[in-house]
Amino acid sequence: MDVIALVGPSGTGKSHRALMVAYKNKADAIIDDGILIKNGKIIAGHSAKQEKSKIMAVRRAIFVLPGHAEEVSEAIKKTKPHRILILGTSENMVQRIAKTLKLPSIAKIIHIEDIATKREIEKARFYRLKQGKHIVPVPTIELKPHASGFLIDPIQSFFRRSRTKRRRLGEKSIVRPVFSFYGKLSIDDSVIKAMVRHALTHEDHVERVDKVDVHHQMKDGEDQGLMLMCEITLSYGSTIPVLVAKLQEKAKESVEYMTGMLVHGVDIRVRALYVNGKAGKS
Repeated sequence: MDVIALVGPSGTGKSHRALMVAYKNKADAIIDDGILIKNGKIIAGHSAKQEKSKIMAVRRAIFVLPGHAEEVSEAIKKTKPHRILILGTSENMVQRIAKTLKLPSIAKIIHIEDIATKREIEKARFYRLKQGKHIVPVPTIELKPHASGFLIDPIQSFFRRSRTKRRRLGEKSIVRPVFSFYGKLSIDDSVIKAMVRHALTHEDHVERVDKVDVHHQMKDGEDQGLMLMCEITLSYGSTIPVLVAKLQEKAKESVEYMTGMLVHGVDIRVRALYVNGKAGKS
């Protein structure tokens, strides 16, 4: 295992470019603001953006809070990344992180000025200072049970405006610091239904998805997660209990991966079974 680093002042777009830098340098793990990310998933750590003061955020980012370094070091030993990219505001900071986590010496340091134009850096600073936006370098919404805060701006091309009432995702994400401007993300139920249909109709022996219902589990005005109900038609040729269990996991995984919302359960009813082109009711 070897280590490289991306260095630049706070708010200059390091996290935004982290995935690109990792890909170009064949790094399969990233350490950014107190969290360990491997293959696009948060593996261990606690985000510095969760701290309520900037002093505590800095201490979290350099792994000096009790138990933090040990947790991440253990995760590194267990997952065995080939190459780790460390993000930091200075060369001294990334060197200190590597030493604290007992990693090898940093073999290569990349400065943000080497990969971003002056105009791009100024734009990144604007969004950080004026709008409080921060990016976690994972390709989709990635949640941890201890994380709180709100997601940054909705993806307009994906979450279209609708006249139906939208629900706020609970305090689950870690892409915006607690001590900065707050925003929210809303997901329409029709989007979740479409995800479930897409996930299930591409599985073998699923003739069609007849119906999908989405039920929200609410507590104290917050959305605590989903229960999904589906009616499907299958074709003959598989063990139904085994196939249904696979479909339940597929639906749960797809919705959680794409939206970051928790799926507490998936109920599937087999409405009909096709045998030699004829449908038999279940």
